[in-house]
Amino acid sequence: MSVEAREARQPWILLSPALTAVALLLFVPLLFIVVYSFWLSSATGADIAAFSFENWEEALTDAFYRDILLNTLKIAAITTIVCALMGYPAAYFIARSKGNKALLLLLLILPFWISYIIRTMSWINILGTSGALNTLLVGAGILSEPVQMLYNETTVILGLVHFLLPFMVLNVFVSLEGIDTNLEDAANSLGATKWQAFLQVTLPLSLPGLAAGSLLCFVLGAGTYITPMVLGGPRDAMFANLVYEAIITQLNWPLGSALSLMLLIVLGALVLIYNRYLGMAQLMKGLG
Repeated sequence: MSVEAREARQPWILLSPALTAVALLLFVPLLFIVVYSFWLSSATGADIAAFSFENWEEALTDAFYRDILLNTLKIAAITTIVCALMGYPAAYFIARSKGNKALLLLLLILPFWISYIIRTMSWINILGTSGALNTLLVGAGILSEPVQMLYNETTVILGLVHFLLPFMVLNVFVSLEGIDTNLEDAANSLGATKWQAFLQVTLPLSLPGLAAGSLLCFVLGAGTYITPMVLGGPRDAMFANLVYEAIITQLNWPLGSALSLMLLIVLGALVLIYNRYLGMAQLMKGLG
């Protein structure tokens, strides 16, 4: 074997453990889901090996699934916008802090040390009819009796923002941290106010991090099922809840596989649109 051929194979040899892990843990299970989506489910819950488009026809033509999918994308979009509006100022404050930056970052990632399910369920103790907020409002005389704050779309969005906000802050922080502050000083020396320097220098340069955080928040928000299950009502189900219901409750793996692939295709299309107009290079820049 020539030296050139040996050097060409070296990167693939080094990557082979990672590629093997990705193939076994991602592509092989995905292949099983694709195959399952064409099978049929019997009345007893047993799967029937077949090649049928019945599950796909139901998933694509039933208005119920379409409405839930649109509602899922709407909730994910609202959550992403709220995370961006709340996360950017927080990330900017951390990036421009002096002396206590490490402490602020530690406080930011502290919620990750607690289970996502526990963090979500904690809102029941805060917003419930006998929760902390109702108790405080009734005790202060603002309310005459407790009000129902849970099990609606607002609380679902609140729970998702609570879960996803650190991801947005971290992505924007990394982008802001990579900006040379001398650029702002140069803009100020040329007559720009601090606000103008921010709008014309800092904000454009930090957009890759904001875009990366937005994409991450949107995809994670659209794919969650714990938050709407715990904090939402019957009308606030998201598309992942349908997958959970089909597989866990109805034991209908073929339909659940078709629904999960449908969500994967929609989110994958949105990522491709992102790549078309912003580019994955921008995403990698924002993440790194």
